[in-house]
Amino acid sequence: MDEILSYSGLRQASLIRNRKITSHELVEAHLKRIAEVNPAINAAVEVLGERAIADAKAADDRLARGAATGPFDGVPFSIKDSIEVAGTICTGGTWGRKSAPPSTEDATLVARLRQAGAIPLAKTNLPDLLWAFESDNLIFGRTNNPYGLSRTSGGSSGGEAALIAACGSPFGLGSDAAGSVRLPSAFCGIAGIKPTSGRLPRTGHYPPAGGWVEMIWQIGPMARRVEDLIALMRLLVGGDGRDHTVVDVPFLDPSLVSPRDLRIAFYTDNGFAAADDEVAAVVRSAAAELRAREARPACLAAAYDIEMKIIGEDGGEGTLNYAREIGSTQLHPLLTGWLDKFGRYRADLAGFARYWDEWNAYRAGMHAFMRDYDAILCPVYVHPAVPHGTSVEDANFKGFSHTMAFNMTGWPGAVVRCGESAEGLPIAVQVVAHPWREDVALAVASHLERTFGGWRPPAL
Repeated sequence: MDEILSYSGLRQASLIRNRKITSHELVEAHLKRIAEVNPAINAAVEVLGERAIADAKAADDRLARGAATGPFDGVPFSIKDSIEVAGTICTGGTWGRKSAPPSTEDATLVARLRQAGAIPLAKTNLPDLLWAFESDNLIFGRTNNPYGLSRTSGGSSGGEAALIAACGSPFGLGSDAAGSVRLPSAFCGIAGIKPTSGRLPRTGHYPPAGGWVEMIWQIGPMARRVEDLIALMRLLVGGDGRDHTVVDVPFLDPSLVSPRDLRIAFYTDNGFAAADDEVAAVVRSAAAELRAREARPACLAAAYDIEMKIIGEDGGEGTLNYAREIGSTQLHPLLTGWLDKFGRYRADLAGFARYWDEWNAYRAGMHAFMRDYDAILCPVYVHPAVPHGTSVEDANFKGFSHTMAFNMTGWPGAVVRCGESAEGLPIAVQVVAHPWREDVALAVASHLERTFGGWRPPAL
């Protein structure tokens, strides 16, 4: 059973359909695995044991009756604790919500996974109000990286990435406004995708969706294997009649994309924060496999400042006021460390208008660059996973510009492990494609996974 826990969710579902294992056995095995690894990594903040076992028995009953089953029927999954699951408290990692009323309904994407037969198993850790590139908060504490407990699993979907990497869950849901799906996936050596902004409904996310920020963030699936990401995207796309920002663009089939026929650009230095030698070597190996051309957009170096201007134009005052309103009288130092960086970006109305003009010029420059390419291959971050508490240091923080760059365009970006550091920490690459072309990003990621091996189990 330990080996089965390392399989993709699709392969686990196949074993259930072919009666090699039962859903009850699979869920029990995952619960046992969480009990084994969670004391070390602190990734799961709420385990839905009794409910998951009841759901597993119902899945087994469906199979026994010959009822139609979904692609993930009987397979458990995990959910970042900013995405609502009916009957559980969605804390958002912030002090003022530690005793909030339980959610009364599932987020849209959780409901869609349930409809496919998947079983909610655990809620996972994240930073205070999602504002950090590490997953640590005053309610649940910090999540450790399964490949090195002194290192962060990343943020803000770091609990999700750590639990999946440690085989406590085959796949799950995170969210990403500056790299929060892609960065934890990279630090923990799993696969993940930030879809195009507006691709998936964000109904049931906390803090709730709304306003211009919709242009830069998206909920996205995370898994050990790219094949699960592809299957999950097929299930998750489409409007829900509640999130008015969703655009109902068909999800195209990645199997119809030939990665080595694509025009791919790559870089290891974005002009603002260069990748270290180990990360650069992995990106170059992946680029060589795809016969990619070294090139980068001329405007790319501006990505960091533009994101910080757009989300920090009030100097962080709005976030502080919101925290007070919900009773978060204590804030985690990682949150205040991020908000402190916003001080220099405070602007009046005219200043914000200038920021918006810069953002428009940046997007135009990025789109002009992509007229010559189908995809971009680049670092997710400049180093492997950093030590706890160091993500807010300026030298480290600037490295997050590699993911911010594609929040500011709204483009899809997939992440897949393609190597490791001398210390055994995973190193991933980022594959970015045109808007609504998740099929291209996932096809390239799948090709790289086959070539370089993708996820490997941690020595926990």
